[in-house]
Amino acid sequence: MSPRLLKSVAISLPALALSLGWACSAQADVLPVQNLTFQTFSGPGTPKDFFSNVNPANWFRGPPAGIADLVFIDAPGTATTGNNPIYGPFNDPPPGGNFVQADGNPLFESQFKQTITGLTAGTQYTLTFWQAAGQQQGFTGPTTEQWLVFLGNDPVNVNCVSSPCTVSSGTDSTAASTLMSTPSTGTTDWNLASVTLTADGPSDVLSFLAWGDGGDTENLPPMVFLAGVNTPAPEPATLSLLGVGLVGLGGIMRRRAKRKTAA
Repeated sequence: MSPRLLKSVAISLPALALSLGWACSAQADVLPVQNLTFQTFSGPGTPKDFFSNVNPANWFRGPPAGIADLVFIDAPGTATTGNNPIYGPFNDPPPGGNFVQADGNPLFESQFKQTITGLTAGTQYTLTFWQAAGQQQGFTGPTTEQWLVFLGNDPVNVNCVSSPCTVSSGTDSTAASTLMSTPSTGTTDWNLASVTLTADGPSDVLSFLAWGDGGDTENLPPMVFLAGVNTPAPEPATLSLLGVGLVGLGGIMRRRAKRKTAA
């Protein structure tokens, strides 16, 4: 191999290594959630049905915050039918699989949770998921929706003595997804949300709570959806950078090979 080619490869390989390093680091410290699309469950119910009737593996339901527990596991195509249907049309989530539907009025819902192990105290973990929103059929009025997310071992308490309700979670790490705004009798399509949570020990409880209209108890109601928790995929920019490194190195090798053959 000529000195010039060695120099070109020496320049390209660090860039490729850097690209590969970034691709790996993009997946570092991702919260290790199981049963991401709620496909595995033990019944006795089947989607679409109440969360506690479907019993998705590795997940469990917290106590109702108010007078009802309107949290469901939906099958594809069932958001506009069955229990608490919303106005349509409504798309199925991009990652596929079953998904959560929860009433965002704190009086009519509960948290759902998963115990996460293998964590390092003080380490920040990325959590991504798909979210969407809609309004239950038979109701009108614009609504807002988001997910409140908690990581820790303190209980998450919802106080609805007065409206709007408030939430307390002790020393748990907390985050809120991007706020969605849904028009009257309308929907908000699926969008990718990302939050960062800090572990306080080797084992923490991950909790989700649907939060509509800032905790207002007026029964419009806002319906909040969640799918594909931590469905892992490198960011497009990272993939592009990795591709540039590979293409550049391949181009150098091809040009040198052609010149050698011609000579």
